[in-house]
Amino acid sequence: MRLLLFDIDGTILIARGAGRRALAQALTEVYGTAGNIDRYDLRGQTDPRIVFDVMEGAGLEREAVRARLDDCFEAYARGLAAEIGDGGDVVTLPGIGDLVRRLDGDAGVLLGLLTGNIEAGARIKLAPTGLLRYFRLGAYGSDHLDRRLLPSLAARRAHALVGVPFAPEQVLVIGDTPRDIECARHFGAVAVAVATGQYTRETLEAERPDLLFDNFGDVEDALSKLLSR
Repeated sequence: MRLLLFDIDGTILIARGAGRRALAQALTEVYGTAGNIDRYDLRGQTDPRIVFDVMEGAGLEREAVRARLDDCFEAYARGLAAEIGDGGDVVTLPGIGDLVRRLDGDAGVLLGLLTGNIEAGARIKLAPTGLLRYFRLGAYGSDHLDRRLLPSLAARRAHALVGVPFAPEQVLVIGDTPRDIECARHFGAVAVAVATGQYTRETLEAERPDLLFDNFGDVEDALSKLLSR
């Protein structure tokens, strides 16, 4: 059995900046400043890492940031839900809907999420796509600020869910940034990169993922390559 773990932003969908806007609003509401959030490179980072980096960069002490982190993410979730609204600005990326549904129909595949989003944020972003129900588990930024620790957590949750242990080589981590590749490597999983986010194919190729796609528009080709690993 294989465990396929999908990133969200830039891999499954694009939310047209909704996350950054909602987080900036939450930071201002809770900490009194949004710091340099408009210039911060969000790609592949976990939400808690972003908050700590931006707020410490604005001069706040780490413990002061930690003390109100829950408040910040509650405000962020409210703001994100308002930003996403009816989902009109959420774009599901090429082929991903068909690919996820086809993988869900394979008895040898278990689908999960591996994302830097907090769990509430992941659910809000995915809701308009209709794909949330296919992902039976997840490991989220709200679980740990270090993305590299999330694949092992997802594998443990998958084991608990279906009663089957997943060795690292049975786990595929699918994402659009070098950090997705790094976290796969840290666990020993198969690193699958897709150039549908903000990194070029050449940049991702330099990180030497096990599989690299321009996009998932050719669903048959993607299925063949993913399931042959």
